[in-house]
Amino acid sequence: MIDSHCHLDHEPLHQNLNAVIKRSKDVGITKLLTICTNLDSFENIKKIINLDPIIFGTFGIHPHETDKNIISKDNIIQNSKYSKKIIGIGETGLDFYYNNSDKKSQIKSFEEHIKASIEMKLPLIIHSRAAELETFDILNNFYDKNLKILMHCFTGSKKFAEKLMDFNAYFSASGIITFKNSIDLQETFKSIPLEYLLIETDSPYLAPEPKRGKKNEPSFIKFTADKLAKLKNISNKELINQTSQNFNRLFSN
Repeated sequence: MIDSHCHLDHEPLHQNLNAVIKRSKDVGITKLLTICTNLDSFENIKKIINLDPIIFGTFGIHPHETDKNIISKDNIIQNSKYSKKIIGIGETGLDFYYNNSDKKSQIKSFEEHIKASIEMKLPLIIHSRAAELETFDILNNFYDKNLKILMHCFTGSKKFAEKLMDFNAYFSASGIITFKNSIDLQETFKSIPLEYLLIETDSPYLAPEPKRGKKNEPSFIKFTADKLAKLKNISNKELINQTSQNFNRLFSN
């Protein structure tokens, strides 16, 4: 199994990393991708990626952080070259649900990340909430054959997913698909081709059932994998093998 999106620099994971890594390996996780959210986050990720061979990282500014972390395409490229273990750009995108950062700064930052992703040929990890139209329009304006899109913790509409499929986007399922009230989202994941699906925890957030309400961690990904396998009407083994192949194909720069 591969956890395609976790935040190992966030607490309580960061202070318990050795135990978190061990429990991850105990359930069969072979790779952990720890995701950058701001400049301070990246300083921690630089250290974390060297703790164990299964850990990889990204560089990017979360849409909540764009007001305080102004960044250019060149800055993103420079930081992404820090190590061969930095394999993606993000998380970036738009979050108009909380508006923790100004919309204009979110859009500008998103555009800079897209340009860097195209130039570096590294996957772009996108957070999109309450901003489907804007996210699609920006991706459409900047679309390039070298742009590799990963919609992290996808909770968008089926229509949005269908439009993104025209860009050969990948979609990552989080613990949200295990929630009883996520019927529409479950139907959306049923409709997305298996070869474009990944799994993630987004830990320490969004713990899946039956761990909902607790602090999430990578080892809980098995519950999301089980649910997605049922939705796709395939064995757990086939789901794990295919999502791992998908991850390795997407991040094969």
